[in-house]
Amino acid sequence: MALTGVENLARLPELKKKLLWTFVLVAVYRIGVHVPVPGVDSAALADFFESAKNTLFGLFDMFSGGGLRNLSIFALGIMPYISASIIIQLLTVVSPELAKMQKEEGAAGRKKITQYTRYGTVLITIIQGFGIAVGLESMASPTGAPVVLAAGWGFRLMTILTLTAGTVFLMWLGEQMTEKGIGNGISMIIYAGIVAGLPRAVLSTLDLLKAGELSLFVLILIVALMVAVLVAIVFMERGQRRIPIQYAKRMVGRKMYGGQTTHLPLRVNTAGVIPPIFASSILLFPATLGEFSSVPLLKQIAAFFSPQTVTYNVIFVALIVFFCYFYTAIIFDPADIAENIRKQGGFIPGIRPGAKTKEYIDKVLARITLWGSMYISVVCVLPMVMIQQFNVPFYFGGTSLLIVVGVAMDFMSQIESYLISRQYEGLMQKGRLKGRQ
Repeated sequence: MALTGVENLARLPELKKKLLWTFVLVAVYRIGVHVPVPGVDSAALADFFESAKNTLFGLFDMFSGGGLRNLSIFALGIMPYISASIIIQLLTVVSPELAKMQKEEGAAGRKKITQYTRYGTVLITIIQGFGIAVGLESMASPTGAPVVLAAGWGFRLMTILTLTAGTVFLMWLGEQMTEKGIGNGISMIIYAGIVAGLPRAVLSTLDLLKAGELSLFVLILIVALMVAVLVAIVFMERGQRRIPIQYAKRMVGRKMYGGQTTHLPLRVNTAGVIPPIFASSILLFPATLGEFSSVPLLKQIAAFFSPQTVTYNVIFVALIVFFCYFYTAIIFDPADIAENIRKQGGFIPGIRPGAKTKEYIDKVLARITLWGSMYISVVCVLPMVMIQQFNVPFYFGGTSLLIVVGVAMDFMSQIESYLISRQYEGLMQKGRLKGRQ
């Protein structure tokens, strides 16, 4: 019998254990979001964020899963780790030592690179933690109540230590989720943070409707637009360019092998949700320092990187396109694919095996990646337009929808692959038992 549906989880205790690990670790993350940093007036901070909910702080709060609004130990979220990962991956391209470590040293090299990423995460968290601590000391609620109860170096050191410890723990939590659970742990943490904020975003939208700041027609238009974006995301995420592969016939002993035709599937969006996450992380780093600082120059930098500006959107789109190509080049190597096809006796009709096949695959991949990057850019710029025109919360934007849908589809595909592989193993075992009888 085919293993389909949630009711079959009981038949696969290993999958059940992985799902349990994932949900438990996500629950630990959500509990930590509500553990505040010492020395902060939570009521004054909540009033401040209420007055700044549709500014850059709203974007910070979305990626931290509400941790910034509460100024919890997870206020910085997983973004410092992502920033450190970007820096290390860029360095592997320009540094021969890191490139050799990643490709030739195998698991030991990757372990070293992971360690460097962790060190970078701690350094970035310390810098951002100091900027947040200094900025909080100058903040006050709309009523004039100070956010920090006792300003000074004691509060700054405590904030840096708390935020660094929280981010390191969250980084460890994501790694454990990847290892023991299902799906990419870092993506799951961001996904959980966005989904947890959806009820508050819905209530906020209903409040705008009751107050008359949002008309019923505009609300229906927003819902229709969300559904259209959702359908477009699902359609594009499943989109593929299938390159036909023909295998030559060959004799092995008395049997004829090969002769069949298959295909090489190239996804339109090979990089997945990584480009918008990476692009947002880079833009949020200088903006974080500027928003939480009283230095005029840093304030100008924060204003320059405000999501409502044209400059921000242009840089955002450029970074998305760059990371679409960059991350696709990291995870997909046309030279290896072409070599594997040649070794197996396959070829693309009309294309010579070897270097010509590599060039053809590279050319096709570059074309569909361009369309994929354009699709992601259009989807991710939507929240900026909606916020300006309709005063819509960030959660209803394309970036959050793209992350939620992309991570959910990846999560379900991994579960499906696990079920199929275990079902296949079960059939193989039955075949062996039947052959022995």
